[in-house]
Amino acid sequence: MEESTSAEIQDEANASIGNELQNRALVIDITQMLKSSKHPFSPLSPGFCIYRVPHDIRELNEKVYTPTYISIGPFHHDDKTLEIMEKLKVKYFKIFVEKAALNVEKLVSTIRDREGDVRRCYAETSTITSDNYVKMILLDASFIIVFFLIFFMPTEWGCDDEFTILTSQLMDDMSLLENQLPFFVIEELYNLAFAFHSNYPSFTQLAFTFFRRYNTQNMSPDLNFEIKHFVDLLRTFFLPQPHRLPQRYRRESVTHLYTASQLHEAGVKFKVSSSKCLFDLKFTNGVLEIPCFQLNYSAECFFRNVMALEQIYYRWDRYVSDYIRILDFLIDTAKDVDLLVRKRILVNTNLGDSNKVATLVNNLNKNTFTLNTNSNYCRLCEDLNTFYEDPCHSWKATLRRDYFNNPWKTTATMVAIILLVLTLTQTICSIISLQ
Repeated sequence: MEESTSAEIQDEANASIGNELQNRALVIDITQMLKSSKHPFSPLSPGFCIYRVPHDIRELNEKVYTPTYISIGPFHHDDKTLEIMEKLKVKYFKIFVEKAALNVEKLVSTIRDREGDVRRCYAETSTITSDNYVKMILLDASFIIVFFLIFFMPTEWGCDDEFTILTSQLMDDMSLLENQLPFFVIEELYNLAFAFHSNYPSFTQLAFTFFRRYNTQNMSPDLNFEIKHFVDLLRTFFLPQPHRLPQRYRRESVTHLYTASQLHEAGVKFKVSSSKCLFDLKFTNGVLEIPCFQLNYSAECFFRNVMALEQIYYRWDRYVSDYIRILDFLIDTAKDVDLLVRKRILVNTNLGDSNKVATLVNNLNKNTFTLNTNSNYCRLCEDLNTFYEDPCHSWKATLRRDYFNNPWKTTATMVAIILLVLTLTQTICSIISLQ
């Protein structure tokens, strides 16, 4: 009996020691995990500027986040449907090496030195081996450089039918958040190859030229601002000049605005603005001025990818997201779309009927969240809501909505008014004749 008790005590002691050792190992593992952990969506994480689009946003329209023709960077590198473009990358890399007069060893060494910096730009750890990672960067960056140079100097670099066909498609693919290389590594490779050519522009100038259809404000590449990647550049094209950026307050946000048709019924006049800045909305003396904007596939692709960037990286400076939020308030139904089209504010190029346009605008803002809104838009919405809620204007809106919203109701209302006037006149005449 005593021997059995001793054995049990020994087993319990061994089990206790085993549990303690196991717990220590787990504590060490968790501690190391905490030390090495960096929040993937924190804008304070050093270097992180390229992300996978969050699933709840991506599922709304996956194709506008997914490259169709070419992969750039690690996220879609293994996509089998894009393999055909890998041969073209090799072809362009050969052209790059010949034009740059650099040996492959020098190019590999340069990219190898920057591999760690490039990897740190992505919010997801890549399992691609170091050699394949360097090769990927080299092929992708040299492809972009040669493609831009053909676009900029077609005679010198040889513009063929293949290039012409690909230009529009590749521009869309290079505008996707998940399909980016850090700007600095492409620029560094370009400078290594062509900085000694006095007749060659800077790589920033090349990028400005290639994406010039987005540069509606004619921004100069000489402006002093950092470009993180091409999606970041496109966002910058649409921002007001730095000295005109509206202030933002952490607790200030827009929660309500009447629709365009409701405001119009209350007497708000809609006018297309001459401003080149898309976000320059103004309301003065009953007139709402909105710069002309187009809605098509490329516009949807632009807005969705820039908004995805702002959701994660520019959490306190979501200027593009603010603009879409205001559009979402203004456009609720096909009636609102028709009004803005009629006023030449909105141009619907290839999205189909007005219902589809309204659905697109309403879906752009889905599954996004707002921490604050720029102060200009807050005041704009306050002024518009105050205008609509003025008793005189709201009465006018009620009349238009309930009695004058179509020719039949207008005619019926006018007939009713005429009959009422005639009845009153007859009643008054009868009273006078009795006196």
